[in-house]
Amino acid sequence: MSLSNSASKLQAIRWVRPRLDILDQLLLPHASTYIDISSSADGHRAIATMQTRGAPAIAIVAALSLAAELLGSSHEVEQLDTESAAAGAFIEQRLDYLATSRPTAVNLFDAIRKLKAVVRKAVASGENVVNAYVSAAEAMLAADVADNENIGRLGAEFILGRSPLGNQLKVLTHCNTGALATAGHGTALGIIRSLNNSDESSLDHVYFTETRPYNQGARLTAYELLVEEIPATLVCDSAVSALLRSDPSIRAIVVGADRVARNGDTANKIGTYQLAITAKFHGRDFIVAAPTTSIDLDLDSGAGIVIEERSQDEVLATEGFSAESVANGAELKRAAVRVAPVGVAAWNPSFDVTPADLITAVVTEKGVFVKADGAKEFDLLQSLSN
Repeated sequence: MSLSNSASKLQAIRWVRPRLDILDQLLLPHASTYIDISSSADGHRAIATMQTRGAPAIAIVAALSLAAELLGSSHEVEQLDTESAAAGAFIEQRLDYLATSRPTAVNLFDAIRKLKAVVRKAVASGENVVNAYVSAAEAMLAADVADNENIGRLGAEFILGRSPLGNQLKVLTHCNTGALATAGHGTALGIIRSLNNSDESSLDHVYFTETRPYNQGARLTAYELLVEEIPATLVCDSAVSALLRSDPSIRAIVVGADRVARNGDTANKIGTYQLAITAKFHGRDFIVAAPTTSIDLDLDSGAGIVIEERSQDEVLATEGFSAESVANGAELKRAAVRVAPVGVAAWNPSFDVTPADLITAVVTEKGVFVKADGAKEFDLLQSLSN
């Protein structure tokens, strides 16, 4: 079976049974290189090192990395009785290992929970456990693309319905939430993609943040917007407030989500919280775009979200490719440049939590959810039950 993120010009995840290849995002935007993921260990490493990133993409790569392993020819896999409880136990152990690759990614945990249910059902009924697992993982890839296209359409309609500017509409986004972060089309960037592709040609310009310290905006969103030929401008993270004050035609800030609590509190890439604050101050919409798999209904509020802290070296130094190697098309040469003096400490949380009070709407594949009149929080349990 062959599946890819055909909803956009980019293909960050390529699955042609039994082979999984992913676009190495550490080399972007200067080289488009695919790497072979043939085992759950490969998948774990790709997620942990951010060769692949974005909550939806992490779940898909994790699921398919194990599918590739199960369809491979390792000695351990060849010894499995595919219709036995031992095969089910092997798969569940590998899934538990994959769960440690990114502690905040609720999509990953949701996918693992669903895949374990498939495995247990197959074991109980005497089915071929490997076939059941692989088919379920492939279905997740196809479903993610369809869900993202719905998010894009619903989010674009919501923004257009609240904007009086017609084809002068401008938006701002943070981090990378497009085809590189999902199985295809994207969440927040999917909304932007849908705005750009709308019959009204309603999108005039996109601003996007560099997203320090890992520069997902400057590296990845820039890459996607260039490929899609969407007019866009990169801005420093610290310049957004000045930008909003100077340009009233920027009507919305649209971001993705790693995890959304039942009340609407949202964990997303560090810097999201301060964007929500400045959006509120300047009277602009702040929109979270996320599949329902990112909504954790067991979590009352954002206070229960564990925030991953990454190495302080990502703040103390910056890393990239030498300008010379990029300019002359030669082999890319990675270089690190120390910015802060030796002896200085740095705090480097990967995410922050934006309070629901600052969020205008949560856009999912099932609908656009807003707060009740006068409410400071969402009731996503009720919204998803309707």
